[in-house]
Amino acid sequence: MRAAIVLTSLACATALASIHSFAQTPQSSGLHDPSTFASISDPAARSRALFTEAAKVIMNPRCMNCHPASDRPTQGNDMHAHMPPVTRGDAGDGVPGNTCGACHTDHNFTLAEHASYRSIPGHPRWSLAPIEMAWQGKSLGEICLQLKDPKRNGGRDLALLHEHAATDDLIAWGWQPGAGRDPSPGTQQLFGALVQAWIDTGAQCPS
Repeated sequence: MRAAIVLTSLACATALASIHSFAQTPQSSGLHDPSTFASISDPAARSRALFTEAAKVIMNPRCMNCHPASDRPTQGNDMHAHMPPVTRGDAGDGVPGNTCGACHTDHNFTLAEHASYRSIPGHPRWSLAPIEMAWQGKSLGEICLQLKDPKRNGGRDLALLHEHAATDDLIAWGWQPGAGRDPSPGTQQLFGALVQAWIDTGAQCPS
């Protein structure tokens, strides 16, 4: 079974090796602690500032690439269309004969040094976010309102939204995205703290 996984990953790597390699633009590693915003006396203004800080993670390519507005994911820091071409499918994990799992295994897979990119990302639940959770092309305020709406956030109230942000292991991948990929800024623990502080101050959204 392990050999089959390795061969599948190598086959995917070979198929992609001839595709132009898109440069990875370094991302800022900074994410401020919620205490940084304590001097903002107005709770609503502080709440909006906290969400704007948390959005450094939410709107980072590590997150945005899996929240496309179309049925095709994007990849890389420049968020170019996924190559080879893939489509969402009914469950967000591709279509028969062209599933996400055909190339993305349950863990990051590091490639040989001569490849045009260094690794294939992986996770047991690798898939696109549901279309109602699409973020690409939306403003910061629109994404904020969407995150608060149970009809567009997976049925979560604010407590479950925080739990998702702070503990979900697929979100955690953003800070361990594999060789050749810039991680999301900060840490998941700090991201969770910012989301909780945003909730505690009224979960206000930027305009």
